[in-house]
Amino acid sequence: MTEATAIEIRPATVADADVVARIHVTSRVASMPFLPPPKRTHEQVTRWVEEVLLTECRTWVAVRGGEVLGYAAVEGSWLEHLYLRPDVRRQGIGTYLLNEAKWHSAGALSLHVFEQNTDARAFYERHGFTVLSVSDGSENMEKLPDLTMGWTLEGVAE
Repeated sequence: MTEATAIEIRPATVADADVVARIHVTSRVASMPFLPPPKRTHEQVTRWVEEVLLTECRTWVAVRGGEVLGYAAVEGSWLEHLYLRPDVRRQGIGTYLLNEAKWHSAGALSLHVFEQNTDARAFYERHGFTVLSVSDGSENMEKLPDLTMGWTLEGVAE
C-alpha cells in the first residue's frame, strides 16, 4: 500500500464538521432509501456535528490522501454512528473505523440498526456483533423497526 492510498484513522475536529455532515446525509440517503428525505439543511447538520456529535461522542474520521472518507462516533459503550461516503463503500474503510471504536471501547459495544438495513446488519455480524433485541421502532425518531446489536471482547475469544 503506498503512502497516497494508506488509510489514516484520527480523532475528528471541528475543522471536519462540514465534511462529516455531508457524509452523514449522503450516506444515509444512498444506503437507506427507505428513510424519508432529509429535512435539515446542510448548515443545520453541520451545526449538529459541531455542537452535539463532537462534544458528546468520541469521533474518528478515516482519511486517505487528505480526504475524509467516513466517520465513527461512540458515546459510552454505544456506537452511535458509522457512515462512509457512498463512493468508498466496500473498501475496508468501515472496518478500520469499527476497529478503532472497538479498540477504544471497554471491551463491549452496542448499536442500533434498522431492520431494513440489511447491508449494515451483515457488516456488523461479520465483525462479531449479535442481535440482542428487536424493536418495533416506537423508540426511534424514524418509527421503523430496529435491532440492538452487541459485541464483546469476550465473545471474540469463544
